[in-house]
Amino acid sequence: MAYCVSSVAFGDGGRGVQVGQSNAPIQASFYYPPEPVEPTPPPFASIPFRRDPTFVNRGDILDQIGRQCSEPASRVAIVGLGGIGKSQLAIEFAYRFAAHSAEKWVFWVHASTQARVIEGFMSIADKVRLMGRNRPDADVLQLVFDWLCDGRNGKWLLVLDSADDSDVLVHSTSGDNDDGLKLVEYLPQSQNGSILITTRNKYLALRLTGTHQAIHEIGPMTKEEALMLLKKRLGTLSDANAAADLVRSLDLIPLTISQAAAYIQMRAPRTSLVRYLNEFRQSESKRVKLLSHNAGDLRRDLRQDGGASNAILTTWQLSFDHIRSRRPSAADLLSFMSFFNRQGIPKSLLRSPNNNNNAAQSINPEDIIDSDSQGSDDETENEFEDDVAMLRDYSLIMLSEDENVFEMHGLVQLAMRRWLKAQGLQDKFLEQYITVMASSFPTGNYENWTVCRALFAHVEAAAEYRPNGDNLKKTWSGLLHNGGWYEWLQGRYAVAEQMVSQGRGTREKLLGKDHEATLASMSLLSLTYLNQGRWAEAEKLQVQVMEARMAKLGADHPDTVTSMNNLGSTYCERGRWEEAEKLFMGVMEYSKAKLGEDHPDTLRSMSNLALTYMKQGRWEEAERLQMQVLKIWKTKLGADHPDTLTSMNNLASTYCDQGRWEEAHKLFMQVMETRKAKLGEDHLDTLTSMNNLASTYMYQGRWEEAEKLEAHVMETRKAKLGEDQSTYMYQGRWEEAEKLEAHVMETRKAKLGEDHPDTLTSMSNLASTWKSQGRHEEALSIMESCVQRQRQVLGLSHPFTNLSLSTLDKWTNN
Repeated sequence: MAYCVSSVAFGDGGRGVQVGQSNAPIQASFYYPPEPVEPTPPPFASIPFRRDPTFVNRGDILDQIGRQCSEPASRVAIVGLGGIGKSQLAIEFAYRFAAHSAEKWVFWVHASTQARVIEGFMSIADKVRLMGRNRPDADVLQLVFDWLCDGRNGKWLLVLDSADDSDVLVHSTSGDNDDGLKLVEYLPQSQNGSILITTRNKYLALRLTGTHQAIHEIGPMTKEEALMLLKKRLGTLSDANAAADLVRSLDLIPLTISQAAAYIQMRAPRTSLVRYLNEFRQSESKRVKLLSHNAGDLRRDLRQDGGASNAILTTWQLSFDHIRSRRPSAADLLSFMSFFNRQGIPKSLLRSPNNNNNAAQSINPEDIIDSDSQGSDDETENEFEDDVAMLRDYSLIMLSEDENVFEMHGLVQLAMRRWLKAQGLQDKFLEQYITVMASSFPTGNYENWTVCRALFAHVEAAAEYRPNGDNLKKTWSGLLHNGGWYEWLQGRYAVAEQMVSQGRGTREKLLGKDHEATLASMSLLSLTYLNQGRWAEAEKLQVQVMEARMAKLGADHPDTVTSMNNLGSTYCERGRWEEAEKLFMGVMEYSKAKLGEDHPDTLRSMSNLALTYMKQGRWEEAERLQMQVLKIWKTKLGADHPDTLTSMNNLASTYCDQGRWEEAHKLFMQVMETRKAKLGEDHLDTLTSMNNLASTYMYQGRWEEAEKLEAHVMETRKAKLGEDQSTYMYQGRWEEAEKLEAHVMETRKAKLGEDHPDTLTSMSNLASTWKSQGRHEEALSIMESCVQRQRQVLGLSHPFTNLSLSTLDKWTNN
């Protein structure tokens, strides 16, 4: 703007001179020509984004915001994680607010930086045509503030979008000068206006609104909302199940769903919803690639400091950078947490994580369950709580129902790990995670099950990583060994196999085949094979382990004796009773001499020997040993210990084989009730107990009780191992028996494979049902198939094979 010099005055000592150079002060006075009078426009909405035609409402949140914004001088905040849909809600609300009354103003100010806030206020000044705004000395912030405070100018709504950085609003606009004005002071509390704030920072939201009641925390969408958004974005959902799986995989976060939909549309028809989902599930690197795709969204402020990227990983990394600059210890805590399973992260493992790198001696497993029992000095605790508060304020972590357990979004963890990799920090925090987990996760023994149950998901997470450095790899393999040990005892044999196999491979490479740690992994791996009916594989490994231990440790070393015991168990499963008996007898005699009659290894060898007697029909010898073992277990471990219950179960089975149903029933009932209480109704051992109890009902003619119990087992066991359904056969209810047995057989085929011994048992049972129905040709066909597979899997000498062969010969001859 042009302006004129009105007069020039010289100070004392300078009057009457022609000035080329003067040391006297010179004072100039300026005047500004009068500005043309601009009429104030009628109220209108100034929203820099078009309305979203694919907007999905989130419950009644907009109605709640509307009621609060109708109050005079109200301030309301929408708080949540980046990409959760805060700005989309604000845009929709602004349009609804404007549509409700044409006499109201709507202004939009981007608050990512001080420059953007000042720019927003200058834009308001231009839009309402404030007098004096163009003068060089104009204080536009004050002019806009005064205008907003003037009730004569009408009602207004000011949206303060992306106010994530508290420094932008509460620090002085004059840099380090604390005397300068702060932008927050120009946000009026006017009776004729309301302010709606969107922010990732809950603490800042509280400072700006002054009350928790004015803060709306936004989390992920519901599944229904997420599916609706995906459908609106894609136009149609070709596969409803795949769509549901996809939105769950994307953590129900709106930006990730929109990003995925844009990617699919951009690459259609070569990329479909199903293909995107399959790629997303392939690997972490695939997920990173897909989530780094920056699809255009005109409703995101791309002029923010650093850019409001439409790629969700970039969006969150801006938050990580901000936290790192404000509170490095909070960023370290978030980095550490990003390696855990996203749920059930115990506070006890997080406190002072930098001090836990040598925590093998310092972490008490009981403290994992009772976090408050692990003391720490007040200063350290306060520092930790401040870190947690900051991460919670940014919605990066959440408290579960138990205040000592945290949760995170899986995709936030993924973004954090990617950020750490870019910063060259991933190995540091991965080492910290694996070291802490290895020192915290105990062996799989019964007394550790409570701790193992609480931490196992984090062991599974550790199994997905590939650490660097030989020492860390050794630590990692030990963690996987203990995790596999626990899973094996829980009856989850496939998971146990995978975990132990990983650990074994690492140990073999670093330590050698004959190292005791490697042999321990091989031994445990063989037991997972044994329980999956892969007896040949189990035997091969067990022979290798036994021979290596004999050569290295000697025949009378406890580890060698354990190997002999394991091999004997495999012989038992394969029906090689005499070989098993010989091994078990040797183990028992050694254990008695070296360890004593009441040592756990001695008792287990006695129990195994009794099993071989039972299988050979030597009931009295079996019963005598089992009674002896049960008495000692009860005294040493108590009546509810798993080893005690196994002994009771074995003794009851011996009673069954002798037709002593009432005695068997009493023991089976006690075992079942205890296992229910200790292990849960769906544990494999509990289900076995139920089946055993049902068999006593069946042989006593108590059909309804047997049927009820076996039906319950079948429903519970669908995802487990399946079970035999013979109750209906004994009642002559062939159609129901056939239906159940066919279901069991198909389930076992799917879960265990066509050649698993349990699957072959189901085939034999189904053949018997068809034979009883008069379906002779079908029965012969399936029994022939069963015998053929049993010959291959179990061998000609196995009792089960012989029984099936005998049945087949009888049917054929008749």
